[in-house]
Amino acid sequence: MHLPDLWFILIAVLWVGYFFLEGFDFGIGILTRVMARDTMERRVLINTIGPVWDGNEVWLITAAGATFAAFPDWYATMFSSFYIPLLILLVCLIVRGVAFEYRAKRTGELWQRGWEHAIFWTSLLPAFLWGVIFANMVHGIAIDRNQSYVGGFWDLFHLYPVLGGLTTLMLFTFHGAVFASLKTVGDIRARARALATTLGAVAGVLAAAFLVWTQVDSGDGWSLGVMIVSFVALVGALVATQLGREGWAFILSGATIAASVAMLFVSLFPDVMPSTLDAHWSLTVANASSANYTLKVMTVVALVFMPIVLLYQSWTYWVFRKRIGVQHIPSAH
Repeated sequence: MHLPDLWFILIAVLWVGYFFLEGFDFGIGILTRVMARDTMERRVLINTIGPVWDGNEVWLITAAGATFAAFPDWYATMFSSFYIPLLILLVCLIVRGVAFEYRAKRTGELWQRGWEHAIFWTSLLPAFLWGVIFANMVHGIAIDRNQSYVGGFWDLFHLYPVLGGLTTLMLFTFHGAVFASLKTVGDIRARARALATTLGAVAGVLAAAFLVWTQVDSGDGWSLGVMIVSFVALVGALVATQLGREGWAFILSGATIAASVAMLFVSLFPDVMPSTLDAHWSLTVANASSANYTLKVMTVVALVFMPIVLLYQSWTYWVFRKRIGVQHIPSAH
């Protein structure tokens, strides 16, 4: 295997890891307005991801950094083409992090409610926009011979990417509901499990439409196999939810997201940014990669630091593994 191909796979793994972990963060943020009945329950939901949400975002930083170093032309074209959606995403992630930290700094109802609304919207918008961006990458955008995007902002929101955005939105919300049922006790746990069943069914319909469209438009035998894995995992997650096996439900809902994202990368390869104007103007793994020496150095660095990242994140999840409920939240003075 050539190093550019290897790094395409590694970057795909980083994005899969990001969406697996950040997916339930976004889902919990959305559920703070959809499922929580009062401020106390919203505090419970926020506390389920409190120790881990910022660590999950390390995967995004690593994925973006790896893309910049391994495929600078891909990075440049992607970030300039999706400048406005990515700017909105960045603002959302900043405001969301501030909201988590600032919400509890004061006890006023207006203060806390404002930050809770911020958490909701800055979770919902990224969950939708990530699907729009990746669907456009797979479908292709208007890239000219200079590797520059020549379309407009609204050209990114035709039917296929909008369907992709709705799919990621529902998959992440379903993943969040499953995580909530895994991490809580009492009435909120029962309602999270019931809501997860409904959300999973809706997500399944959207995912089926989007992934089948992707397969017909860009897929091959490999992507078909990954798509089947995604569907089987989703069905398994719904069955596990019904049986009250929240651990298995969480693993399988995460596997659904992982397989869906993996299918997008499998469908994309060997392109990294297809051009809808002329196939010869597309960016590929071969023509967008860095020099071989750069990729060798990056491979050594990845072999050293990736196990460390995995170890400390696993340790964090182990330490904060216990369930919580409203009885664990101290009343406000």
